[in-house]
Amino acid sequence: MRLVILGPPGAGKGTQAGRIADSLRIPAISTGDIFRRNIAEGTELGLKVKEILDAGGYVPDELTNDLVRDRLCAADAGAGFLLDGYPRTQAQVTELDAILADGSHSLDRVIELTADTDEVVARLLRRAETDGRSDDTEDVIRERQAIYAEQTAPLTDIYASRGLLVQVDGMGEVDDVTARLLAALGQG
Repeated sequence: MRLVILGPPGAGKGTQAGRIADSLRIPAISTGDIFRRNIAEGTELGLKVKEILDAGGYVPDELTNDLVRDRLCAADAGAGFLLDGYPRTQAQVTELDAILADGSHSLDRVIELTADTDEVVARLLRRAETDGRSDDTEDVIRERQAIYAEQTAPLTDIYASRGLLVQVDGMGEVDDVTARLLAALGQG
């Protein structure tokens, strides 16, 4: 199964991506993890990403696309994958379509974890306290929510028009959300 998981920051994408991927026996692929792995391994792409991030920049689509393309060509992704954190823009949707078409594949489903903004903000503020993330203030968290709404949420319209979008309530107990996700994928 080839899946994408979307949702606002704090909706539980990372947690659920790992659980769903384990259940389906496919890799959960996070762009953040790809960035960190390439940096740690000192790859040519990783060195470029490190330079950009060290300067406080945003990794451009072209470089992100190259890293995702490389990761999706790995043997463990041959039978499927769950992408978390990609695509984030319409241009990345187009690139993902091209990457998949190169292998004669397409997406099976796009999952959107929905969440109430105020509940997510409260969740992230609690996590910031617990994890000692002093830079995760309410203003910063709300700004990230706004960026998601502006740049990434419109992707749901693209995937809905293709008949791929499945919306699942991301609020509640972790096990309950996992059960809803698996049921929405016909696995529960």
